[in-house]
Amino acid sequence: MLRKAIALAALGIALVAGPAAANTGEGYELRHPKWTFTGPFGKFDPAQLQRGYKVYREVCAACHAMDLMYFRNLGQSSGPFYDAEYKNPNDNPYVKSLAKDIQVPDIDSETGDVIQRPATPADRFPKPFPNEAAARASNGGAAPPDLSVIAKAREGGPDYIYSILTGYLAPPAGLTMTPTQHYNAYMAGDLAPYWKGQGHAPKGGFIAMPAPLADGKVTFDDGKPSTVAQQAEDVTAFLAWAAEPKQTERKQFGLGAMIYLLIFTVILYFSYRRVWRNVAH
Repeated sequence: MLRKAIALAALGIALVAGPAAANTGEGYELRHPKWTFTGPFGKFDPAQLQRGYKVYREVCAACHAMDLMYFRNLGQSSGPFYDAEYKNPNDNPYVKSLAKDIQVPDIDSETGDVIQRPATPADRFPKPFPNEAAARASNGGAAPPDLSVIAKAREGGPDYIYSILTGYLAPPAGLTMTPTQHYNAYMAGDLAPYWKGQGHAPKGGFIAMPAPLADGKVTFDDGKPSTVAQQAEDVTAFLAWAAEPKQTERKQFGLGAMIYLLIFTVILYFSYRRVWRNVAH
């Protein structure tokens, strides 16, 4: 009798929870662009990083900080504006020019007042808001995350960022939303409580950030077509580089180490054969 009661109770719960259980709280499978920087021999494309930085500066920087990034990082080896002539990225004139266009807060040494001055390569990327409360107040109660290591912090990495940026769709008919909610097909979330349509709730979820990209929103200096997909791909590559700016050097060192170990193994093998050639085994 007890087993029957448990089985009936489980069946009842399953029937009641059936529609909600159909949505697992996951978005659609992430998109997988062909990245140049993935794999053991992958490396970043400087032109793409330059376009990605422009997308970040003109679009993302209005809400998202990159508190771990300094302007000088842009001119370091494998960076978007690296120039072999300037081993010290602080001396890179292009980096100096980019930094000079940005105002950063400082303290007047004579009066002690807070002032704004042109940035230098030694400065961090400026924050768009003075504190978290101000960030939340300007974004419908949601604090925009820092993007310094977002490509490492999110499961799926670059594929996740690209999918979110290109995943804004018209909400399915029957999905109730508030003005601060935006439907994204690749955002994880359970939409069952907001679903009034026929059948099971759709995949995807709500995101507080409205669609940040639009065709032609950023003009690329190299003439690349400025589509949403291209902007998303370029800024994703830039964020992947920012999360691990030494990735190319790490791969090159690893390749050199493997070649060294291979040569060392061969030498060790023939040395072993020579030393023990007259000894019976």
